[in-house]
Amino acid sequence: MLKSTAAVVIAAAIAAVVTVLSAPTAHVDAGPLAKPAETALKACTQRAWPYLNCVGTEFGNPRVRLVTVERLGQ
Repeated sequence: MLKSTAAVVIAAAIAAVVTVLSAPTAHVDAGPLAKPAETALKACTQRAWPYLNCVGTEFGNPRVRLVTVERLGQ
């Protein structure tokens, strides 16, 4: 019983040390978006698909490739 309790305490101590050492040291600030970014984000989310995720903007997923209908016939 004493060995298992000691093992649990040691495991908890190791987990605490790893957590403390991997915590970010810089202060994290969070706040609302700036007005130009907010209006740009709202403008591209109000458009129909495939622009729903703001393809081709700084807010969109850069891994999405947009192929237009005109390009399919070539």
